[in-house]
Amino acid sequence: MFDAKRLLDQFLGPNSVGGLQQRANALGQRAGVGNIGSRDVGSAAIGAGLTALLMGAGRGRRGMGIGELGGMAAIGMLAYQGYKKWQAGQGATAIPAMPWGEPPPSGTPFNPISVPEQQSLGRHLLRAMIAAAKSDGHMDAAEQQTVFAQMDKMNLDAADKAFVIDELRAPLDVAAVARGARNPEEAAEIYTASLLAVDVDQPSERAYLSQLAQHLKLDPKLAEHLHATVEHATVTA
Repeated sequence: MFDAKRLLDQFLGPNSVGGLQQRANALGQRAGVGNIGSRDVGSAAIGAGLTALLMGAGRGRRGMGIGELGGMAAIGMLAYQGYKKWQAGQGATAIPAMPWGEPPPSGTPFNPISVPEQQSLGRHLLRAMIAAAKSDGHMDAAEQQTVFAQMDKMNLDAADKAFVIDELRAPLDVAAVARGARNPEEAAEIYTASLLAVDVDQPSERAYLSQLAQHLKLDPKLAEHLHATVEHATVTA
């Protein structure tokens, strides 16, 4: 049986230690606040997960420090932080005291507790990440076959593989991705997941994010907060 949450956690789980702490301290020093903290954090190298699987040719996607969090929890936490700062009306470029911050409350769209809600959200986040990774237009048939060969080496069951293959082969449809959001919080999560799967320095991917934000009906300031939060919590893979 396809398990969207498990697949997302496997693709975007915790890995090596230290990358985010260095990034956080560097940003803190730039902001004049010194080292942000000595808490041991994980640098979840997305290079070992979904983004590297899709973009294994070295296109410079992101790695993310998320401690011991799994994929869905990490995305929910980042989206929640950006969303809270937007609600509070703080500047989008303000550097948070701790990029991983407080976890979102249980039972909210950022942290659903029921299995059906988790599975639904996980499916939408996976679809968003795969679509975003395809948005540069470089995922041709040959590269898809490479991805499929790499998936054979991973601990994926047939249902997991079928989902990824179907999403890779599907035409890019930003409107369909956006329809996965049933409320503003889920819209923020879908946008956050998409940010993690793109190189924002590429014009085609910036254009995709702009279209996605429009379809999600994101407030531009909220999008800025999400960008700032993800940027602060990531390092170059």
